Amino acid sequence: MGGWGSGRQGGRPTADSSLRIDLAWMLRTGRASDGRVVRGSLSWSRGGEPSGSISYEAIMDEPGAERLKLSYTRGKGDDAEQVQQRVGLCHTNPNYGGKRWWMICPFRHIRVGKLYLPPGGDRFASRQAWRLGYQVQRLAKHDQASERLFKLQRKLGADQGVGALAFRPKGMWQRTWERHLDHYWKLEDAAEEELAIMAAKLFRL
Repeated sequence: MGGWGSGRQGGRPTADSSLRIDLAWMLRTGRASDGRVVRGSLSWSRGGEPSGSISYEAIMDEPGAERLKLSYTRGKGDDAEQVQQRVGLCHTNPNYGGKRWWMICPFRHIRVGKLYLPPGGDRFASRQAWRLGYQVQRLAKHDQASERLFKLQRKLGADQGVGALAFRPKGMWQRTWERHLDHYWKLEDAAEEELAIMAAKLFRL
């Protein structure tokens, strides 16, 4: 995995400025489906202008070998690269039933719900692999979901911030941990929505 371009201005890129693949959203909208193969495309825009697109296959009919196959062009003209990227999928079984699907970061090999391709980046990877922050993360401290998320992260001894990973503290009962983890994901989703709203307001300024 390469960098995002030595000539890029403005410092390290952010999650807000990156192309994002959200597996939960794909499942909710029928762009992926448990037990099936779904082919399609994803596209992004910023300020009303197209900012990127990819083709994909969500192969979820092979138990134990579920995966996304991503196809996209990186760069333009003579420097254009045709990229074929494979992303493994797996699932966990929450105690409230059903499945929670994850993507496996191709570089950090951790379970994540979202993958990112920052400006100048060469492959989709986790926020942790790209070391992405949020443009408005410092401004989010007054937001209720963010405050509750950060409080829970402190309780669990996790890193602070939206997108940080949490692990079961030593000595915590598995059932207690699963309850905290379920609450953790709900708070993270809500905090991300807050950040997206704040980012949209800033981009309109």
